[in-house]
Amino acid sequence: MEATGGPEELVSGELVSVAHALSLPAESYGNDPDIEMAWAMRAMQHAEIYYKLISSVDPQFLKLTKVDDQIYSEFRENFKNLRIDILDPEELKSESAKEKWRPFCLKFDGIVEDFNYGTLLRLNCSQGYTEENTIFAPRIQFFAIEIARNREGYNKAVYTGIKEKEEKEASNGGDKGANSRGEEEKGANREGEKEKTNEREEKEKEACKEISKSSETTM
Repeated sequence: MEATGGPEELVSGELVSVAHALSLPAESYGNDPDIEMAWAMRAMQHAEIYYKLISSVDPQFLKLTKVDDQIYSEFRENFKNLRIDILDPEELKSESAKEKWRPFCLKFDGIVEDFNYGTLLRLNCSQGYTEENTIFAPRIQFFAIEIARNREGYNKAVYTGIKEKEEKEASNGGDKGANSRGEEEKGANREGEKEKTNEREEKEKEACKEISKSSETTM
């Protein structure tokens, strides 16, 4: 996975490493609960890194594989009307859907490394990887849908949402700082006025004393 910025390249490299750690497709693990749990945890790490990537970089500039153009072209040729912003699980998992997806996926055997690894895929692209919003999918299916979401602008909702949240938090912090400075200034003004009042009172007392002395001398 590639991006156009320096820090993002590190993240993309980490994503590839995590994906590579999934050494076998999920169905190869059988029913061993320990192995299934380890596989699921690695898939979750992959998902977290990918979500971090599309949250920090404008997704339209991301390149997930060396053959993004081919994947996208084949995907839209075969699934022209598939809605990808909010996926219907039946469009991926039903028997009729599997029959349609199978030849597409097999086209990338030997082209996309580990094309059939188990990967987590979000149903609603504007939301994160929650239990309700996540299904398992072959890696090539993940790439096809996420490349399309990036190119067609659907994943930008994640990026802009994070940026708006950060800007709002920064703005609130600035307002608090301004309010704090304002309170400090008000406090300083009150102290200054108090000092002036005390000074006037002292002068008035001194003046009264001087008047008293003058009166006594005259008397």
